[in-house]
Parts: sequence; structure tokens; C-alpha cells
Amino acid sequence: MIKNCLILSWCCLVFLDGMAQNGVISGKITDYEEENPLIGANLILNKTSDTTRLYYAISDVNGNFRFEKLEAGDYRLQIRYLGYQLRKQVVSLTGASRDMGILTLKKDATQLNEVVIEEKVVPVTTKGDTTQFNARAYKTSPDASAEDLITKMPGIVVENGTVQAQGENVQKVLVDGREFFGEDPNLALKNLPAEVIDKIEVFDEASEQSRFSGFDDGQTTKTINIVTKVEMRNGVFGQVYGGGGTDERYKSGGNINQFDNEKRISIIGLANNINQQNFSNEDLLGVLSSGSNRRRRGFGGGSGRGGNRGGGSFRGRGNNAGDFLVGQQNGITTTQSFGINYTDEWGEKLKLTGSYFFNKSDNTAIESLSRETFLTDGMNQFYVEDNQNETLNFNHRLNLRMEYQINDYNSIIFTPRISFQDNETISRFFGENASFINEPISETTDFASSDNTGYNVNTNLLYRHRFEKRGRTFSVNFSSLFNQRDGNDQLQAFNKFFSRQTVENDSLNQETLSEVNGYTLSTNLVYTEPLSNKMQLQLSYNGSYSENMSDRKTYDLFNQLNEVNQLDTALSNEFENDYLTHRMATGVMFRDGKIMFRGNVSYQSASLQSEEFFPENTFLERKFDNILPTFMLRYNISREKNLRVFYRTQTNAPSVNQLQNVINNANPLLITGGNQALKQDYTHMFVSRYSNTNAEKSSSFFAFLMLRKTSDYIGNSTFVAQADTTLQQGVVLNQGSQFTQPVNLDGYWNLRSFISFGMPNKLLKSNINLNTGITYTRTPGLINQLENVSKTLNLRQGVVIGSNISQNVDFTLSYTANYNLVNNSLQSDLDNNYFLQTVGVKFNWIFWKGINLKNELNHQLYRGLSDEFNDDFLLWNVSIGKKLFRHQRGELRATVFDLLGQNISIARSVTDSYIEDVNTQVLQQYFMLSFIYNIRNFKGVEGN
Repeated sequence: MIKNCLILSWCCLVFLDGMAQNGVISGKITDYEEENPLIGANLILNKTSDTTRLYYAISDVNGNFRFEKLEAGDYRLQIRYLGYQLRKQVVSLTGASRDMGILTLKKDATQLNEVVIEEKVVPVTTKGDTTQFNARAYKTSPDASAEDLITKMPGIVVENGTVQAQGENVQKVLVDGREFFGEDPNLALKNLPAEVIDKIEVFDEASEQSRFSGFDDGQTTKTINIVTKVEMRNGVFGQVYGGGGTDERYKSGGNINQFDNEKRISIIGLANNINQQNFSNEDLLGVLSSGSNRRRRGFGGGSGRGGNRGGGSFRGRGNNAGDFLVGQQNGITTTQSFGINYTDEWGEKLKLTGSYFFNKSDNTAIESLSRETFLTDGMNQFYVEDNQNETLNFNHRLNLRMEYQINDYNSIIFTPRISFQDNETISRFFGENASFINEPISETTDFASSDNTGYNVNTNLLYRHRFEKRGRTFSVNFSSLFNQRDGNDQLQAFNKFFSRQTVENDSLNQETLSEVNGYTLSTNLVYTEPLSNKMQLQLSYNGSYSENMSDRKTYDLFNQLNEVNQLDTALSNEFENDYLTHRMATGVMFRDGKIMFRGNVSYQSASLQSEEFFPENTFLERKFDNILPTFMLRYNISREKNLRVFYRTQTNAPSVNQLQNVINNANPLLITGGNQALKQDYTHMFVSRYSNTNAEKSSSFFAFLMLRKTSDYIGNSTFVAQADTTLQQGVVLNQGSQFTQPVNLDGYWNLRSFISFGMPNKLLKSNINLNTGITYTRTPGLINQLENVSKTLNLRQGVVIGSNISQNVDFTLSYTANYNLVNNSLQSDLDNNYFLQTVGVKFNWIFWKGINLKNELNHQLYRGLSDEFNDDFLLWNVSIGKKLFRHQRGELRATVFDLLGQNISIARSVTDSYIEDVNTQVLQQYFMLSFIYNIRNFKGVEGN
């Protein structure tokens, strides 16, 4: 299958036509009076001798436009822009290209009150690697957010704060090309109203050095850029709200945005106890990797989540604290947050963007868990757990970006980012191991508390120099990362271990003091040299040094005053890890019309040193020499079709937590430890993307394929004790308990594909978006020293129908089906298939003097899980409101959450050693009365 996909990609390159040179007409659209670039102007071009063949273009963020694949001759050009006079003119193309320079548009002072002119709006266009959606083609209700708008666009999916575009996670959302509260996707999408948006752009943002030099280095970030309407870039807009309800539920908050062209100030805030948040879990989980985490899932990869949570409390597909894209917290959360963002430009020299964000969250989560662990003798072991966590978290986050243009040839960009966090957790926990015939093996009941504080300081300084010769550049980037985490964990556990003759009782009363700190210093030097008009050479050097230290001391407490009595050396460790890399690379990039090819090869020398200072003094050093090739081919088949093929190799070093050889017995039944002998992994990744937009039919097609193979993959080795066993550190692993540590394994594969197709339907007055995907993961692991390979195949099919009727009638219908097949090499009788189905309905209707009726239904169906977890439910939220005041800016609204009282939360995890189902407490039915007021005051715009 993989081979066939590769052959198909290359066949497209060989057989697709259009490799010859074609004529180009280009230019720039600006305002006649203010000379500002006009973003998103619609241009239509047709040959005077053939009025049936139309060419479309849209001006970009700088006002530039470009028509390609044109024959020589005379053309008619029409330029349309809302609020400006239509411009028409004849263009003659006699040579290979025609640059029309700056074309100005005059504002239209005539207001048409009686006549409504409807023009065809092109929903989506492709410009190189950028897919651009026209917001006017997707009608939403007057109080819709940017998030409501993008969910109607083909290829974009938003689930529980996780944004995916074209099959990949979105890591950054910009507003008019600039950061908005750092790189947090949620803050822009949840706080910007849809009515101020003109365009949505989806693209892979290149690194700063690549954008400067013009040499694509392959370091990209999936990004959404929100382009605001020009007429709404000068004024004040936002929303304030407040409400109270049954069970002491409440919410309040708002956002105020003051835009004065380039100068912009945004203030946001909220307070509620109904699980609403407008930020990512970066602010919640940054220090949560200490021993207080009750259920340790191991240190390696290997955990592929097969399903979603239900009813407004979904679980994301990962638990990585550094991932912006994890979902909201489980359980019920009380949140207070505040943030301010500032953007301005001083002439052409200095551009500044800065933000401060604070949040406080108080979370209560109650979970029930069922896990089946694969054993080599066929007598599998079952584990159940009941867990209650109460977590109080404080977070401060500051971001700054300063770009200074020293002169025409030199510039600097400085981007510091700082975050501080304090986290307190109290946990009550019960866990039990049982045999395959349901005989108890062991159980634990414990109480734990933790107090963790930490900070991260990340700075980046980029100096750029452009020589007089076009294409010759030099840039140097310095970056540093400093972090520290201090923790105090206390554990009281009462354990029982069953045998045929007796029941052994055991107890723990201990305190763990931990400190983890480290830093990374790196530099990247890049020089580019033009070899010809079509070819460019790049030479680069990257050096990086990381030092991480972890000091973990566990003390046994015996008296009632919890006074320190004795240091437990088996659970204590002082460890330091150093990682030094030197990477030298050379590459060539070739551009010729619609084809671009880049080839690059790097030599990397790496040294990994691990030193233990306590309880023993050991030193281990490993050296790695790697050749890291990359290449990229981009082929603009036509102005509507684009193909990109990308291959990349990279290495990743193990973390200090994975390397530290210390026992963590936070859960005495599931003990974990590190592995000082870990090596770095080596990954090959192949990516292919194809996009096709048809302006005449207003349709779009996108296909994505990714293949990843990792050598020395950091997976898990799980040992299940058949009898009491003493580990190397002297810790006794009782019968039935498990010990998990990271190990290097070969044979990890991941294949992921995604296809989306969108088109309008005139009969339904809606846009129909279809998407399908296949994900295959092969994850190796060790169970009692025998290799088990877990193979998971996920088949996903989805459809979204988004209304395009009017602002007063707005609905979105969605359906998603996930079918999962799990195969294990050790025991084929444990192969498992399960099915998850989600049906969603959103319906907003404004009628009769501003009555606003909203319905949101979400039906979840689970089949193939554990018996007590198979379920289906319908979450129905309904509200009715009355629009108030001038221009209906206010609304009084009554809301019922979970009208039927069926809300539940279920998730499944599949790893190389077990299958696990989790049921988590979620928010239950409540009633709320609230008031919302929308602020709109734009200069020169009627209807404020």
C-alpha cells in the first residue's frame, strides 16, 4: 500500500502537463486616498476574444495579485472590493509577464438602500501553499465567533479546543499576520467575532530565517491567519456577558478590542464554574509531571487514543503537557482568567507585539477506569481504579515579539516568552489487580497531595543581513531555554497483597522532594548564495547544548507529626543529563515557474552524557553520528492545483525523566522507573499534499498522506510480577504489581491519510464538506521481556453540512464515525474492534422581533468497549433569547444545559501492553439566565 502511494505521487509529477512557460499578469491593489493595501480584493480576468473562460485571483495580505498560465493577447480585468467602486480596464499581454504596478480603488460613497446586488462569491482559492477561504461565502449568526465560522470550512475540524486543518494540528493562529496572545490557537478563535473576518488563510508557516532568505528549510508550522475586514480595522468591538443559574452555576466575562489600523489593544477575561475556558492547557499542565500523577502511563510513545469523550468533556488524543492541542480538563472546573494583547508599528522601523495572560483554575475530577493487560501465558490481568483529584492551578504567561529594521540591509527580531506556574493537587485513590478468573491479586487505597511550582523562560534573537546581490543573505539565530520545577509530594497508602494462604498488609507514609531544572543554548547560522536566476545554494551550521538536572529525594515518615525519619535511597536519585549536537548542512533550491525543488543533506554529531550522583556515582556517555537527508518538491500544476512532496529525517534525545534511574511508587500497583541506557531515536518522515480548488464550481479537494518510521523508538517495557520480585534498586515488586520503564525498540510505524472535499449545494443553500481518513500505527513494546506488537487501524468518515441561508437562519449538521481494529502479536484472541459515532446538530434561528432560538444536540454511540462502558447518550442544550436595544446589540437569554440529563464521558486508550476504558465525571444538568451585549463601533461603518 505504501509503495503504491509513493509510485502514484511520482507518476503525478511525470505525467501532469503544463511544464512549459506561461504568461503572467501581476500587480498590487491599494486604497486611492490612504494608499493602504487592500486584502482580499476579488479580480476576474477574461480574454476579449473568449468571454467564457474566466480567471480568478484574490489579493494577498500585501495587496498583491497574480494570474498565471495565460496566453498572449488582450484581456478584460475587473476588480471588486466591498465599499469601493468597481474598476475595469483592458490589459495587453505581449511578453512572458506583465507587471501592472499599483492599481488603486476609490471608495464608493453611494449607499444602495433599495437595490440588492448579489455577486458570486468564490469560497476557496489556492495560492501556492496557502489555501484561502472567503468568509462571505459562509454565513453565520450575528454573534458567532471565529471558531463557529471555521468549522463550516472544508478540511478544518475543531474538537474540544483542538484545531485540525487539512489533517494536521494547527499550532498557531495569527490575526492579520501578527501574533494574538502568543501562539495560543484558542484565544483568537474564541474571542474574535466572525463578522469582522474577511478571509481565513491556512498554510505552513516557514521559519523566520527561511522567509528572509527565500530558501525553504522545511521547518514549518501549520498556521491559520485571520484576515480582518479593512473597514473594521479602525474602531472598538467586543462582547460582555454575565449569568447565573441553578446549582450555583455562574458565568461572566468579555473581550474588548480597540483597533486603530496598526495599533491594536485587546483585553479578555472570564470567570465561571461551567467548564468554559478560552485558553489551551499549556496553562494548566506545565508542571504536572511529578510523582503526584496517580496513574503513570509510562514514559514512551506507544499510547494511541482510539476515541473521543462524550458530552462536552471530550478527552484529546494526547496528554503531552507541551502540546498546545490537548483538550480541556476532565471533570468540573472553576476558572478565572485575564489577558491583554498589544500590537503597534512605529514607522517602517519597529513592529511590536506583546501580551500578558493569567488564569486560575480549580478542578475536581472523578474517574473510573478498567484496564486489561496482555500477558504472555494467556492469563491476562485486569486492573480497575477509582480516582478523585482536586487541583488548583495558577499560571502567568508573557509573550513579546519585537522586529526592528535597522536599515535596508539589516534587521533583528527578538521574541522572549516567560511563564510561571503553581499547582496544588489532592488525590484520593483506590486500585485493584485481579486475575483472568476475577480473583483479587492486590489492592491499594491511598491519599496523596502535591505542591509544584515552575517557570519557563524562552528567548530567541535573530539577526538578518541582506547583501546587495539579490539572493545573497546571512542570518544568525541565538536561542535559549531555561526551566525549573520544584515539587513536594506526600503519599499515604494502605496496600493488600493476596495469596492462597494469607493476606499481606503493607503501608506507605512518605514525602518526596523533587527539583528539576535545565537549560538549552543553541545557535543557527545560515548563508545563501544565488547560483543562477533559478538556483540558490544554502550553507548552515547548528549547534545546541542542553543540560538537565533532576534531584529526587523520598523520605519515610512514621510518626503522627509527619516528621522526617529516614531517607529511602531506593526511591531517591540525583541525576544530570547533557546533550550536545553539531549539525552542518548544505542544500540547493531550484525554482522554475511552477516547480520548486529543494535538496538538503546534514551531518550531525551528537554526544549524550548521563551522570548519576546519588545513591551511586555512575557515568555513561554515548556518541551518535548521523546523516540527515531532506528534500521537498512543490509543483504548481495550475493556478488551482498544487502538489507537494516532502521527506525529512530527524533525531530526538530522551528526556531527563526517561533517563533518570529512580523508582516512582506513587501507585504501588503500577510502579515506574527510568532507564539511563536510553539512546536517541531516528525518524524518517514522508509527507505528500495535494490540493485542487475550482473557482467556477466553488469546490475544493485536499489530500494528505504522512508516513513515519522510527528506529530506536522509545517505547515501554512492562514487567508483571508472577511472584514477589526484588528490582535492581532493592524495591520489592509484589505479586500482580507492574513495573514499567522506557526502552529502545525498533519497528515503530505510523501511516496517516486525510481527504476532504467541499462544495456548495444550491438546493439546501448550504456548503457540504466530506472528509475521510485512515490511520495505521504499529507500536512495539515488551511484556515480561517478550516483544508485543500492537497494530491499530482507525477508519474515520465525516460529513459537515453548514447552512448558507442568512444570518437569521444558521445551522450546522455533522456526522463522524470512527471504526478501530486492534491486533496484538502475543495474543491474537485479544484482538479488539470498537466503534465510536458522533452526530451533531447546531441550529440558530432569529425570528419575530429578535427572538433567538438556539439548539445544540450531540449524540454519542460506543460499541465494542468493556461491558459497563458501552453506552450511547444524547446531550441536548437549548436556549431562547430576546434581542434588545439599537441594532439588537443586547440579548437576554435563558439556557438549559443537558436538557435530558444524559451527559457522560467515556474514552478508550490502546497501547502496546494494555487496553483501557475510562469514565469521567462531567457537568450535569443546570438552568441559567444570562445577559450578553455586543460592542460594535467602527469609524465610517453604518449600523454600529
